[in-house]
Amino acid sequence: MMYGWTLSSWMIFVATFVVMEFVAWGLHKYVMHGFLWWLHRDHHDPAHTATFQKNDAFAFFFFAPSFLSILFGAIYLNPDLSAFGFGIMAYGAAYFTVHEVIIHRRLTWFRSRGFYMNALVAAHKKHHAKHGKEDGAYFGMLMIPPEEIVRAFRRARGRTRSTT
Repeated sequence: MMYGWTLSSWMIFVATFVVMEFVAWGLHKYVMHGFLWWLHRDHHDPAHTATFQKNDAFAFFFFAPSFLSILFGAIYLNPDLSAFGFGIMAYGAAYFTVHEVIIHRRLTWFRSRGFYMNALVAAHKKHHAKHGKEDGAYFGMLMIPPEEIVRAFRRARGRTRSTT
């Protein structure tokens, strides 16, 4: 599938991955915490313990443009269109790994101990500290406020110093 990719294809892939963080932020803040709150609410409910959530339906919002871009890029031999679809897919894989595996531990494949991952977890916990539709903070996934990164780095350094 990646046969025939040009520099522009790779640039589209990377740019799409980066832009998806902002798309996800906007959708999370204005759609999930907006008119589709009824789908997202169970994700913020600490009493919800089922394996699947209504919130999981949002994966299809990202699957469709990714799949269609890859499909039509392949059919029409358009590597840039495929690169766009693969960029969305790569962001989805990163989102799944960070959000479902590392933060919420819905799958217990591994536990991250890096300070940046710890900062992501801390920021997401602040997002979930309030359970209402309007009470959110930190709507992004991979990019978080610098102060959270600094706090996590200082905590990690403190642990390192105290053990030596």
